[in-house]
Amino acid sequence: MTKYLSGAAACALSLAFVTEAAATEWNVSVWGKRRAFTEHVEKLAELVSEKTGGEFTMNVSYGGLSKNRENLDGISIGAFEMAQFCAGYHRDKNRVVTVLELPFLGVENLEQEVAVSKAVYAHPAATDEMAQWNAKLLMTSPMPQYNLVGTGDPRSTLADFEGMRVRATGGLGKAFEAVGGVPTSVTATEAYQAMESGVVDTVAFAQHAHLSFGTINQADWWTANLNPGTVNCPVVVNIDAYESLSDKEREALDSSVDEALDHYLANYGALLEKWDSVLAEKGVQKVEIAPEVIAEFRAKAADPIRDAWIKDMEAQGLPGQELYDLVVKTLADAKGS
Repeated sequence: MTKYLSGAAACALSLAFVTEAAATEWNVSVWGKRRAFTEHVEKLAELVSEKTGGEFTMNVSYGGLSKNRENLDGISIGAFEMAQFCAGYHRDKNRVVTVLELPFLGVENLEQEVAVSKAVYAHPAATDEMAQWNAKLLMTSPMPQYNLVGTGDPRSTLADFEGMRVRATGGLGKAFEAVGGVPTSVTATEAYQAMESGVVDTVAFAQHAHLSFGTINQADWWTANLNPGTVNCPVVVNIDAYESLSDKEREALDSSVDEALDHYLANYGALLEKWDSVLAEKGVQKVEIAPEVIAEFRAKAADPIRDAWIKDMEAQGLPGQELYDLVVKTLADAKGS
């Protein structure tokens, strides 16, 4: 009997080991704290775990695995399996997706932002460029058009933008530079300190980031309708990790992307609905920019920056014109539907 029990115990231990070994656990690198910007990542982890009965789990780390500017590097060496980053943090490493950061593209809502991002992410040029970093584009982190919060008197004309020190990355930074602004690309986590210390006068963020990183608490005013553009922040997975998933795990991951994005859009929509009450609560003046000022801004920033971007991409052997045309067509189709 003792011998039998020992054998049974050994079998149970062996089975437990096999079960544990078969489980897949991914580490996911994001930054800041849990907020609207990361809700799709959190939802994805929840869905994948549910669909695999807990056999495939994700540990979402807020800054514990890497600095935000180094997430793509971490993916490339397999330091973690999934990460979020923003294109403006290292434009030379993700040139293709920067087409989505060109100013005044005309994106009107988050659903349209998802549509154009999906189209660009699926383009072979984007796939090939990310493969150089052992990364696969999984989903976007759709954000509304950025707007400014600032200190002192409101800036409501292009003359007011002259000399304005603004936290703005990527195409947005170039847009403000085109009208006399002085952009700086400090990270999101550094923006509050930059504003508090006077390194910048204004910060360009989407609404969730003004809340999450505290810049709204430094603000005297907010531009409600400038809408010069937004940034593009992909979520990527390490290619080796993705390819080593079982068929069941890969299906659980792939099938959860759209569900996670739907959750993100619903959550962000709720935040936008209460934004005006947040401004009132914090005593922040809502500034409406005159249509003629926006038109002037667009004329000075949109066409020259777009043309320069296309020329630069083509010179590097990338299909700049094709990528821009893809965004325009996809956006037109999205608006038509």
